[in-house]
Amino acid sequence: MSVPVLAAPAPTRTEVTETIEATEFRLLGPVAVHNRRTGTGIAPSGPKQRALLATLVVHAGQQLSVDRLVEELWGDRPPANAPSALHTHVARLRRLLPAPGHEWISTLPTGYLLSLGSASTDAARFTRLSGRGRATAPSDPHDATRLLGQALALWQGSALQDSCHGPLCTAEADRLEEQRLTTLEALYEASLNCGRYAEIVGDLERLTAAHPLRERLYDLLMVALYRCGRQSEALGVYERARRRLLAALGVEPGPALRCRLEAVLNHCPTLTPSRPRRPDLAAEVARLQTRIDQLVKDQTRLLRSIEEQGAGG
Repeated sequence: MSVPVLAAPAPTRTEVTETIEATEFRLLGPVAVHNRRTGTGIAPSGPKQRALLATLVVHAGQQLSVDRLVEELWGDRPPANAPSALHTHVARLRRLLPAPGHEWISTLPTGYLLSLGSASTDAARFTRLSGRGRATAPSDPHDATRLLGQALALWQGSALQDSCHGPLCTAEADRLEEQRLTTLEALYEASLNCGRYAEIVGDLERLTAAHPLRERLYDLLMVALYRCGRQSEALGVYERARRRLLAALGVEPGPALRCRLEAVLNHCPTLTPSRPRRPDLAAEVARLQTRIDQLVKDQTRLLRSIEEQGAGG
């Protein structure tokens, strides 16, 4: 006698909504789909699937034609049945994505469109945190270093790792990498303004070696070394930058770096670190006391109300 196999109950609308809200598409490293509530994740197994997912997520909310997607996945050597092969990849990707019953990828007359809905991406989180950190830096460099550090901690490798074969993903990876480097520069500038110049010299040495044409990194390193009392080494950084720029591009350092050289040579007062801002403890204590007083008043009113209700009953 055969035992009937019971089908798993379909997810409720609430369960589907919660899954969508918890879903984060990860682009800052290996391309994957992550559930922020459970901590679990899934990743397409093949490079074509990863490239397809990355392309659709990067251009979420935009229709991508079959021709553009074929070029992204196969370049100028597509298979004879490329539209059919693309359709198969889309179907597999649909089965892989979470929240069964939710249509992530829509099929349109001439292409496909992915809708994020209430899902998120780590790239969007990075952009928000980086923007907040850079906006905070002038008034509170300590908080800025926290925010910028959180933004950079989202990176788990190069952007769109193993998915940058076509022009769309390559352009997005380049854009995100530029944002990462700009955020790094903002982080080390904020660290300088917090008085942490000795701590960041080693990091900046490594960064200038890894990115020999970014003059801003040399600038920050010169300031850090100068504030450590290492003026001659700061001057050496300028010469190193100059040699690398001449060898690679045939140009001298730009105006900003030349001005920094003059400042170091002349012991310009602007190079002297300003005293980091300290929190106003008296103001903070006063604020907390006001809050405590308000809570006491609220509690007193609540108890009086309860007593009056009891007396009335």
